[in-house]
Amino acid sequence: MDAERVDMFLMTSKKYFPTEKIVFLKEKLLAADDSKFNLIQAMDFKDPTTLLIISIFLGPLGVDRFMLGDVGIGVLKLLTAGVCGILTIIDWFTISNKAKEKNFSEIMLAL
Repeated sequence: MDAERVDMFLMTSKKYFPTEKIVFLKEKLLAADDSKFNLIQAMDFKDPTTLLIISIFLGPLGVDRFMLGDVGIGVLKLLTAGVCGILTIIDWFTISNKAKEKNFSEIMLAL
């Protein structure tokens, strides 16, 4: 894989991944072939900032967790109004990291 293409990809999409795992991701991308790299460029990653905004406004309804794929916790938040607001407040501080980890796990599955 071309190092310039990998660097360009990481530069444009580093906000979608945990910062401590960027180096590991770069090594895996350099070792991947071009067909997998084209697949990765076509992937749609969850934006942590968008999920944070959705969590702030629609957190008690569980919309943020449904978008992440956590259906069980999403239903729990929907039925209990975010467990009386406690889980909603916790999600305000953790949803960005959860989105980045979800994106990282999806790209590792593709590689």
